[in-house]
Amino acid sequence: MTSTDLIGVFDSGVGGLSVLREIHRQLPGENLLFVADQAHVPYGSRPLEEVRVFAEVITRYLLSRGAKLIVVACNTASAAALSYLRQRFPKTPFVGMEPAVKPAAERTQSGVVGVLATPATFQGKLYASVVDRFAQGVTVLQDVCPGLVEQIERGELTSPATAAILERALRPMLAQGVDCLVMGCTHYPFVIPLIEEIVGPGVEVIDPAPAVARQVERVLRARGLQGKASGGGTVRVLTTGDAAKLRAFLPRLLGERWPVEALGFGEGELEAPET
Repeated sequence: MTSTDLIGVFDSGVGGLSVLREIHRQLPGENLLFVADQAHVPYGSRPLEEVRVFAEVITRYLLSRGAKLIVVACNTASAAALSYLRQRFPKTPFVGMEPAVKPAAERTQSGVVGVLATPATFQGKLYASVVDRFAQGVTVLQDVCPGLVEQIERGELTSPATAAILERALRPMLAQGVDCLVMGCTHYPFVIPLIEEIVGPGVEVIDPAPAVARQVERVLRARGLQGKASGGGTVRVLTTGDAAKLRAFLPRLLGERWPVEALGFGEGELEAPET
């Protein structure tokens, strides 16, 4: 893809596809290029400095392909690198992930909300700032759900092992009266059906992807960058992991058969696939 009229989107793995799907649904005229850095998934347990390096390398690649806007579709990368990327690439508009604590705090009736996210997200200044600004007077429970990202990457969306991870995280929250649950990792929306089975109808589960897509549209309009693709925008997926495996997984994950190609993560740069 050599177009200079595309939106770049990236994540450590398949999680950001939940955001990509929503952007494509809300903005069907936009060309989308997604990078899944599956060679380094999960980001959540890595040092923030290392995640920042990965984010910069991927950003440089997306800009080289003509990205007009970049979506950091990863809560960990947003916490670790969003501010840095905006400083490093001041001419490029970025849209990142912010834990949806604000809508949860506004909607809760019990005064108790839960957040599921990675350790790096909870450790970041962005999360602390959001809680400090919007969750005054609200009890915020949190859990890092160890192993859940890896389960989703393996395609185990409904397995007993995945259910056990969620049960361990959610049962204590339910016992404390949680009634709003925030997906603080872009992988987690893919197991919302399983989460809803566990928490029942009395708990609202908040997926941030629709709000992120709306923010992308607002930024594009503000800068006059709306897509002009005729006949609908294209979607292309690249992975630093196993392209064949992801290609086979996409229909089950999203109901889509988008092109998936391999992308090498070399010394300080990404190696584009043959075109």
